[in-house]
Amino acid sequence: MLPEQPIGVFDSGVGGLSVLRAIRQILPAEEVIFFGDQAHVPYGSRPLEQVRHFSEAIARWLLDEGAKLIVVACNTASAAALRFLRETFPQAKFVGMEPAVKPAAEQTRSGVVGVLATPATFQGALYASVVERFANGVEILQDTCPGLVHVIEQGNLDGEAPRQILERALRPMLARNMDTVVLGCTHYPFVIPLIQEIVGETVRVIDPAPAVARQVERLLEAEGLRNRSSGRGHVRFFTSGEPQALQALLPRLLDESGSVERLVWEGESRLVRP
Repeated sequence: MLPEQPIGVFDSGVGGLSVLRAIRQILPAEEVIFFGDQAHVPYGSRPLEQVRHFSEAIARWLLDEGAKLIVVACNTASAAALRFLRETFPQAKFVGMEPAVKPAAEQTRSGVVGVLATPATFQGALYASVVERFANGVEILQDTCPGLVHVIEQGNLDGEAPRQILERALRPMLARNMDTVVLGCTHYPFVIPLIQEIVGETVRVIDPAPAVARQVERLLEAEGLRNRSSGRGHVRFFTSGEPQALQALLPRLLDESGSVERLVWEGESRLVRP
């Protein structure tokens, strides 16, 4: 492995761009390959075994492209497949998403924490383990925010549709004295302004992306793989959906622009260029 090799980042859709945005802020020199599996978005309502199949194929493709480290920038894929990926590709380095229950439990004053995540994330052993280890004495309120990933994929970050979904999720939590909100889906940081508007400035909203970016930085430093070039690294964007749709969202979600290439699925086990 060489420092000049790219970091691979993948998600079911545009949510992983929130993690990529944080990586670009603290590791601007890194080359990156980003893949959004928009043909299968959202992952959150799919069986965990199917998400494992998708994740294995994506990781294999990223490694074939020379990725020195892979960021599973998807809470559902992390819950379903992170351990499996580490066992399947022992030579590779993976960083996944973990619901930020620990910092929320440490920071809450009321003892009531809200978690917004997909059904698959809540069903995963990773989430159960985090709650068991770190949320003793804290009341955890959960909501799956049905439809929110879909409207964010459409670029609707502040309209009536996301507002209604978030109002329905957050108002009952506020009524129970919730003072900290954990975002357990990488799509959700894009609606933080709307969440903050609903819950008010006294409620803390925890975006996990900066912590994930710092973990990437630590791993690259430990392995001697950090790119120390003085220039800004290039990002190559890929999707299994419509390239033009993702390309149109990049300036708004990532504050960058770039061309997007399409990959196609052969079954559930292989990604290829068309």
